[in-house]
Amino acid sequence: MVYHSSFVDEEGISRACGCPLLPLKSHIKGPAPVSDQDKVDIVDEAISFFRANVFFRNFDVQSSADKLLIYLTFYINVALKQLEGCRTLAVGTKAIINLGLEDVPIPGETGFPFPGLFVLPQSRNEAELLRNYLKQIREETSGRLLNCAYRPNGMPNKWWLAFAKRKFMNIIVPEAAAPQVRKTGYYNSRR
Repeated sequence: MVYHSSFVDEEGISRACGCPLLPLKSHIKGPAPVSDQDKVDIVDEAISFFRANVFFRNFDVQSSADKLLIYLTFYINVALKQLEGCRTLAVGTKAIINLGLEDVPIPGETGFPFPGLFVLPQSRNEAELLRNYLKQIREETSGRLLNCAYRPNGMPNKWWLAFAKRKFMNIIVPEAAAPQVRKTGYYNSRR
């Protein structure tokens, strides 16, 4: 059974393109509201559920937070693919920083991995709000993922990096982890 997000109460949460702008425990500047450091946020959920959810070919969406969880699960898969050949934390950090510097595609643009997951932006402001939120959440996810993918001594954690070979929802991540992907899986949205 696929793990779903616990963020189903969306009262007071703003949205961009149907994506909930959930609070983050982050020091990175961006549009995300700040969450308490002792609370679990969507990035914590994505990382903790990743190794179970990556095995699924289908994902039954039960809330809009599940859509963000799908996006983050795919991003973690891309990040692990980047880290796969990095034998030290220093090299892995450089690879993740380079991944963070890439342009973040949004719905309607080439390279967005899940067309139809989020609605198309209705204005330039909404498009930039979503792009900035996705950039912020990707950077935050990358930083936390490094703590999982590498041991305290800086050596790779094979129990995490082995998942770079997995295909989430049968989406093949190219070797260079380029934004263009071949889609073969699907998701089912109830909303």
